[in-house]
Amino acid sequence: MSMLSYVTLGTNDLSRATAFYDAVTGALGYVRSYRGDSEVAYGAPGKFSSLWVVSPFNEAAASAGNGTMVTLIARSRAAVDAFHAAALEQGGTDEGAPGLRSYDPNFYGAYVRDPDGNKLAAACLKPE
Repeated sequence: MSMLSYVTLGTNDLSRATAFYDAVTGALGYVRSYRGDSEVAYGAPGKFSSLWVVSPFNEAAASAGNGTMVTLIARSRAAVDAFHAAALEQGGTDEGAPGLRSYDPNFYGAYVRDPDGNKLAAACLKPE
């Protein structure tokens, strides 16, 4: 059983965020499952939406949390590469190119920030 039900990230431009997250989650095999006036949701096909990108409920400006990061599971190292490329193509910024990390010989990850400054990662945890 997963420990988390869902995660929300704030945005100041839902249309821009939707284009970004459509691309980066699609690169990992996830789909957009909901789009409303102030939020968009993503998850595995046919499963509960576990990533929500929202305009803040209090109507104040969205801001990225210092030390906050969401890591999405990738099925392959190629999917991590595609995630990273899609993020940069959609206006994200590089926070760590795809590659193996020293803390785990099977952890292949990439790190980006979305256009609102939220930090994301994609990780494949199996050897290839």
